[in-house]
Amino acid sequence: MIFSNHKQAVLSVLIATALGGVVVTDAVAQTRSTDRSSDRRGGKQAKAEVLFPNATRQEPNVKASAKMGSKLQKLVDNYNKQKFPETRAQADEILANADANAYDKSLAAQLASQAAYQTEDNAAAKKYLQQALDFNGLDNNGYFQSMLMLGQLQLQDDQLQEGLATLDKYFAESKSAKPEELVIKGQALYQMQRYADAIPVLQQAIAGATEPKDSWNQLLMAAMSEAGQTGEAVKQAEALAARNPNDKKAQLNLASMYMQADQMDKAASVMDKLRASGQLTEEREYKQLYSIYANTDNKEKDVIAVINEGLQKGILKPDYQVYLALAQSYYYSDQVPQAIEAWQKAAPLSKDGETYLNLARVLHSEGRIPEAKQAAQQALAKGVKNQADAKKIINLK
Repeated sequence: MIFSNHKQAVLSVLIATALGGVVVTDAVAQTRSTDRSSDRRGGKQAKAEVLFPNATRQEPNVKASAKMGSKLQKLVDNYNKQKFPETRAQADEILANADANAYDKSLAAQLASQAAYQTEDNAAAKKYLQQALDFNGLDNNGYFQSMLMLGQLQLQDDQLQEGLATLDKYFAESKSAKPEELVIKGQALYQMQRYADAIPVLQQAIAGATEPKDSWNQLLMAAMSEAGQTGEAVKQAEALAARNPNDKKAQLNLASMYMQADQMDKAASVMDKLRASGQLTEEREYKQLYSIYANTDNKEKDVIAVINEGLQKGILKPDYQVYLALAQSYYYSDQVPQAIEAWQKAAPLSKDGETYLNLARVLHSEGRIPEAKQAAQQALAKGVKNQADAKKIINLK
């Protein structure tokens, strides 16, 4: 189904968005927030924005050590000039220095983690981030940003249990309720197949956002569907489609949700509108539409119309499943000659001779005996379970 395929795309987008949104603490801003900057306005220290006003963690009162001043400045300069290998080398030197205090080492580990991440060395980035947390010398801004990034990288590397544990600690101590961060936790729970747990987290994120992203709503729908809350998932899909009437993906997801809820008439209605406006442009979309009709009573003519249109436009490939669905729809709508023609196209594409045998039976019932015999012989040649039926047709006189 399109919805199932789309869920994977949604998750990929969420992962990319999460890591793309990591706040890299500016080393200069960090030093300012701990009262070590020479940038003053009117004799007063320029303070960094407090990002976690409700945090339970008591900020450490440690400052940069005098002995590490030049080394820290070199570290900061390398990082701000995007000299990432040099940043890591300088950070490692500080981390190994016995004169460095908790703040010196925390800042060194934090900047080394960013340098490692920029050079796609996630393993090193995670190691440095854990060190930044363990040394416990950063202010709350740097500390909790490091913790959040660690959780994200763990999730990206499929360390789901570790990543979720890090996120739980982050939310418990930072008291953050930022929607874009809650979505990361909801995504982690979804990936761990804890669908019922993911739902309230995602709902909280969506409710707290001024403009929640459609991908968040789609992930919530997926969680509801997997949790067996199909009715709620349908409502969510309807709301998303109503907000985005011109969004093809939202409409396709709504149709898929209707299908999962066995509301085929509603699914067909949504797809028909897309078809009428020329928005069905992919093979899977035409297959979804004719499958909806094929699973609805007395819609054989609609199946035929959709398949023929898709074939004429070159969107549907002339494969076995397409011709089989076409043959069956023609047959059950009493258009036997057209059904035979479709079966004749489907049979050579079948993996066995069963379709040839069905064709032989229909040809026989229509009195087209020579053609029936030939089809029965082809059925035997390709392999059928009921060889007796095929031989009976072949032996007709």
